[in-house]
Amino acid sequence: MEKKKFYLTTPIYYPSAEFHIGHCYTTIIADSIARYKRLSGFDVFFQTGTDEHGQKIERKAMDAGVSPKEYVDKIILNAKDLWKSLGISYDYFIRTSDEDHKKRVQEIFKKMYDSGDIYKSEYKGLYCTPCESFWTEAQLVDGKCPDCGRDVEEAHEEAYFFKLSKYQKKLEEFYEANPNFLLPLSRKNEMINNFIKPGLDDLCVSRTSFTWGIPVSFDEKHVVYVWVDALSNYITSLGYPEESEMFKKFWPADLHLVGKEIVRFHAIIWPAMLMSLGIELPKCVFGHGWLIIDGGKISKSVGNYKDPREYINEYGVDAVRYFALREVPFGNDGNFSEDALIARTNADLVNNLGNLVNRTIAMVNKYFDGIVSNPGVKEDVDDALVVYANELKKLVDNKMNSYKVNEALEDIFELLKRANKYIDETTPWILAKDETKKDRLASVLYNLLESIRIASVLLRAFIPSTSDKIFNMLNTSKIDFESLSFGNLETEIKLNESEILFNRIEK
Repeated sequence: MEKKKFYLTTPIYYPSAEFHIGHCYTTIIADSIARYKRLSGFDVFFQTGTDEHGQKIERKAMDAGVSPKEYVDKIILNAKDLWKSLGISYDYFIRTSDEDHKKRVQEIFKKMYDSGDIYKSEYKGLYCTPCESFWTEAQLVDGKCPDCGRDVEEAHEEAYFFKLSKYQKKLEEFYEANPNFLLPLSRKNEMINNFIKPGLDDLCVSRTSFTWGIPVSFDEKHVVYVWVDALSNYITSLGYPEESEMFKKFWPADLHLVGKEIVRFHAIIWPAMLMSLGIELPKCVFGHGWLIIDGGKISKSVGNYKDPREYINEYGVDAVRYFALREVPFGNDGNFSEDALIARTNADLVNNLGNLVNRTIAMVNKYFDGIVSNPGVKEDVDDALVVYANELKKLVDNKMNSYKVNEALEDIFELLKRANKYIDETTPWILAKDETKKDRLASVLYNLLESIRIASVLLRAFIPSTSDKIFNMLNTSKIDFESLSFGNLETEIKLNESEILFNRIEK
């Protein structure tokens, strides 16, 4: 039977400066969803990449005395190294400076032009270079860009326009028919009430005032404006406009994961472009909140952040991954601080997970020379643990299907909390003093090992290297989602030596 497909994307990041923990946050979430889908048996295509063109990068490169390509190459090399440090399992890294992407964007632009949806006119307006966005006077906040709060400058040039206004009614109908296209629902209401219903203006889709971009194939003094260039990445990577096997297999995208500041482009401009091209729309755009550093937005220009590798080197990759996934209620903003990272690591990873694994393995080593057995001596106290462990996959599936990653982790850690409580309830050290209770002791320890194994199988999507260490200690090959029913841990195996998974962090 052919596997079901799942295509998910991160936004393509703008490489004007080195990447920060906010870029990591989005990418770690996407990686966890991709890993979870693979473990669930899906054929996954997970794409990330960089959006490299535009005036801002052209100016930065000029200031640095290098070509724009040289400027971005260095940052992208650094970004790929960062993704490797975080264990990001992307299938494809697209760059908008790739020759293949450029050629396909030119074809897409021409296709929209030939259909009458792109026309030439003149642009007069206010432009924010850092955001690559045009604004009207009415949209400014205190005379500044409403997105980033910086100065705008007057732009006056010949330009091509996309007939966005033509798709207003179609977009309204699409939102009506697809209530879960844009999540969380608060974002949907914002798009409809603040942008679509007041009326859509046609969109400027080319520029002549800079050259770092993709030339319009039939009018080369124009370069394709960044949003047509950038948004097209989700289909050019699959071979569009050709009806390639990849395109037929993976399009439409199942999930575009984006930060809330670029929801407007993905929820209005991108669907309208796809309508213009006559191809199916993505199934879901999820606009997540920001990771805020000590109460303020992470800002390249303010420089209020460390290189994420400093956190990885100090606390470990899985502590950083776990914090990013667990701390922020998905869709809302969340605060990143080292104090919060330390508190979360100590409470969940050191106490609930690490201590449980070490205590349990130590008891099996002490009382049974490390040999796992399951005589099946049951008592009522076992039921709550076993029933919850058997229900856990379904609970986590439900959370992951609605992208509530932090809640999925909460459910998994609930099993670990129950296992810790179960030790207090069953008092294995007292059972060990009574030779007639040896089979009961073996059964209690089996139940604990099995709870640890089930939690670790589900944690593979989120903190993979920690799961691998636990599987090695348990000496088990039962590490797939098919093995998640309680009782699958092999008996008569000998546990390997335990190792400290996470050290308590002292300030």
